[in-house]
Amino acid sequence: MAFEELKNDLIGIKTDMGSYLEHSNEYYRLKIFKVLSKNTTGILKLLLIGISSLFALLFLSFAACLWLSELMNSYFIGFIIVAGFYIILAIMLYIFREQLNKPVLKKLSKYYFD
Repeated sequence: MAFEELKNDLIGIKTDMGSYLEHSNEYYRLKIFKVLSKNTTGILKLLLIGISSLFALLFLSFAACLWLSELMNSYFIGFIIVAGFYIILAIMLYIFREQLNKPVLKKLSKYYFD
């Protein structure tokens, strides 16, 4: 009698463990899918916005070059001024690159650990 109850309990435990493992596997698959889909859509949005912004910046830079060229009566000087602005901007970004890492890491960890 006690042996039959122990046998039934062990069979029940085996069934429960199998169910637990199956549901855990499904949970982790869904969690991975969620993280991958968020990251993929985030990267896609970033690329689309980045490309659009890059084209806008390119045309605004040409407009600024031409405007400065008219003011200075020299195409060369207008383009050099705009190029100098971008060089100064690049140097500033390089100097403050460590301060730029912190907000990026916070944003990425928010997406990854949510």
